[in-house]
Amino acid sequence: VIAEGQDAKVNQPVAIFSEDKTENISSYALPEEKPPEVEEVTEEVVVEEKKVQAAFAQPVFKPEPPLEDYQFHYAREMVDKRIKASPLAKKLAKEKGLDLTTVKGTGPGGRIVEADLARAQKGGSVVFGSRAVPSTTPGTYEEQPLTPMRKIIAERLQQAKSFIPHFYVEQVIDAMPLFQCREELLAGNIKLSFNDFVMRATALALRDHPTLNSAFNTETNTICHFSTIDISLAVSLEAGLITPIIRHADFKNLAELSQEVKTLVKKAREGHLEPHEYKGGSFTISNMGMFGIDRFSAIINPPQAAILAVGALIDQPVIKNHAVVPGKTLSLTLSVDHRVVDGVAAAKFLNSLKHLLEHPSLLLL
Repeated sequence: VIAEGQDAKVNQPVAIFSEDKTENISSYALPEEKPPEVEEVTEEVVVEEKKVQAAFAQPVFKPEPPLEDYQFHYAREMVDKRIKASPLAKKLAKEKGLDLTTVKGTGPGGRIVEADLARAQKGGSVVFGSRAVPSTTPGTYEEQPLTPMRKIIAERLQQAKSFIPHFYVEQVIDAMPLFQCREELLAGNIKLSFNDFVMRATALALRDHPTLNSAFNTETNTICHFSTIDISLAVSLEAGLITPIIRHADFKNLAELSQEVKTLVKKAREGHLEPHEYKGGSFTISNMGMFGIDRFSAIINPPQAAILAVGALIDQPVIKNHAVVPGKTLSLTLSVDHRVVDGVAAAKFLNSLKHLLEHPSLLLL
């Protein structure tokens, strides 16, 4: 029925088997297919279909009107204009949000005066209306040109935040041993700041974890490992921020670090730093503890690979030997360049720093 090479439809006979070779099979030919009848669609059906489509169409959302009911305020303004009240009474009513239509005036011609407001408030007969709506006019502003220092800071920090893949790790240390050690030194007239201890501990930790004492070279796409530990210290100035550098910090004891920091900070605030005293550095410390900041995260100082943010010493309960006792804690947050340092290396460095600060006698060696 279907010739070789022709297509057949599903369930359509393709051949007839017969024992008589002379049998005529033309009667088995398939009827010619007629094209499907096209139903004529009237104009009424098309119109009805459009109505159905419109009924199921997604709604078009219009923006909500402003929260301020301008009609109410306009009507209230017109009523207020017809109310007989002294200027002082109107002013007081506006300030206190009082509805003058509920106050009976005793002045000339039923005019509402200040005494009527006081009497109505005392008697509880006055109704509190809507207070005056503050003006929605945008405030003015004044543009301030960037100083050369602020311009450099803006460019460097924008570059750092845009191109350096920061990640952060944090440790809260038990600062009571550090506090007690400093108090004992003060009793012997040895004046050291908590920041001096942090710098000494950081220098020793960087010696044990040199990966953190590195930088990323964007020109050669390589990691640079510094051979010396030169710690930059963020110092706030009226004009901006500068980072004087403690060179070879790991070879200096607490007293030497303390004296050098004081000298550099003084020169920085007087504007007397030489370029070699603030250019370079392999690692940065930013301390906002003296401003009462519990914890914060700092932006990496490019091209360095990390920066340590130091918070304030906080009095709070701690658990020791399964008991809650008064204690002191210190928050350390490390911002790290993930192109140079992985999470495990950052965690190990911060754990070493925590151990040194919780055992301050190690910093006195």
